Amino acid sequence: MLLPPMPLDPPDLPPVAAALVPPAPVAPLAPAAAAPPWPAIPEPPAEPPVIPAPSLAAGQPGPVIEPLFARAPGLNWTGPAAEPVAPPRSAPWSAPVAGPGPEPVGAPEPTEAEQPPTARDVELIRISLAVVEPVADRATAHFYALIFLHHPEVRALFPAAMDVQRDRLFRALLMAARSAGDPDGLRTHLSALGRGHRRYGTLTGHYGPVGECLVAALARYAGSRWDAETELAWRRVYRLVSSIMIEAAEEDARTSPPWWQAEVVGHELRTPDIAVLTLRPDQAYPYRAGQYTSLETPWWPRVWRYFSFASAPRPDGLLTLHVKAVQAGWVSNALVHRAGPGDVLRLGPAAGSMTVDHTAGTDLLCLGGGTGIAPIKALVEEVADHGAAGRRVEVFYGARQAAELYELEALRGLAERHRWLSVRPVLSGPGPHSGGPAVGAGPLAGGLLAGGPLTGELPEVVGRFGPWAGREAYLGGPAAMVRRAVGVLLRAGVAPERIRHDLVGDLAAG
Repeated sequence: MLLPPMPLDPPDLPPVAAALVPPAPVAPLAPAAAAPPWPAIPEPPAEPPVIPAPSLAAGQPGPVIEPLFARAPGLNWTGPAAEPVAPPRSAPWSAPVAGPGPEPVGAPEPTEAEQPPTARDVELIRISLAVVEPVADRATAHFYALIFLHHPEVRALFPAAMDVQRDRLFRALLMAARSAGDPDGLRTHLSALGRGHRRYGTLTGHYGPVGECLVAALARYAGSRWDAETELAWRRVYRLVSSIMIEAAEEDARTSPPWWQAEVVGHELRTPDIAVLTLRPDQAYPYRAGQYTSLETPWWPRVWRYFSFASAPRPDGLLTLHVKAVQAGWVSNALVHRAGPGDVLRLGPAAGSMTVDHTAGTDLLCLGGGTGIAPIKALVEEVADHGAAGRRVEVFYGARQAAELYELEALRGLAERHRWLSVRPVLSGPGPHSGGPAVGAGPLAGGLLAGGPLTGELPEVVGRFGPWAGREAYLGGPAAMVRRAVGVLLRAGVAPERIRHDLVGDLAAG
């Protein structure tokens, strides 16, 4: 370990490569009144198609492997018979991942840039980032200008509006710098990101140009803090990041498709700005309750947003998402107000660590604010499927107005069937329905709090019901609410390692 371990940022903060590697192109879209821009989803094949290995003459380079995209949605598969995603290129940035077996005799010694990062490297990266941070907007704009100038072919792979993408780049660099002292945690995080980036059509060859342009941009804006030692530190860290992601992506490509296409088979407006979507993926989609997916719509190509699953895995393979249309939210407004049965969306792989250990039997405390109730409901359903095994589950469901508790009836039904479940609605806004009993008053009856909803801000209401020592806590909702709830739960006796959240709301916005 290079430095004392530092906590990773929540998974909602995109990693270095999330901001650096461009998403893949999408076919041009037809006008809204025309036929759907993507083809209808065919029935999935009984077995994945076999992709023969290309026949190449000795010394001839392999072909550039392109994702299939919408040109062949029924063949969206990379199975055991497929070739690797792409051979590693652009050393020293994207070094090959070592295979099994001993090192060949006479292998060359690694160069300085190929050495693992040192504690001094991590320190230099943090110092240079502190200098760049005040001018981060100009530095990231310069980075993308370099990419598009020297590699114009990749411009079409990025969203038309680059403002959000530029903001994410510097946050990603900060995340990498903060977590560089925790090699194990960083590897786990980056491996998941490498697998997820397959949905963009990311190839190994993209990492080299990105690294060179990143170093050039940082060198320009780090001023007197930039020297040969700092540049070497950045090259070492970036090489480590890219090699971990490449290794994970190539391993994942042997068993999993890079993305799924999913047809909207149900669209229900629960409130004027909240919709429940039911999706049918073109192939089996593996996930756990509490996780989330990345989603792209045909109306906003190359713009991905994140949404939690609102149900546990179902026997019929259907997926459920809760979406709230937010102000100026391109994707969320399209899903709530424009999507309908028959539309086809694209999904990345499931991600997130807010899952339940069903072997532990620990009592659960769940907080869901707004559409943050989606992963909480999925967790409750999964506990019911596996059996509570003596554990209790307490759910606090918060909203401003009673009409916004759109999932309360479904939760009431679960509480009526399972005595181990308690559901407590909480209202924070003014209105005729917010005058419930004092917090903590009222007997429990059939898993429900008698006398109407509780009043107050959700985290503070939960804190007054404490202490909560010994519980596993699961939080879903707006980022500000989740962060405030973390502080409340820590003061109420919940151990830090037992507080789980993914802060998906930061990425889902829009």
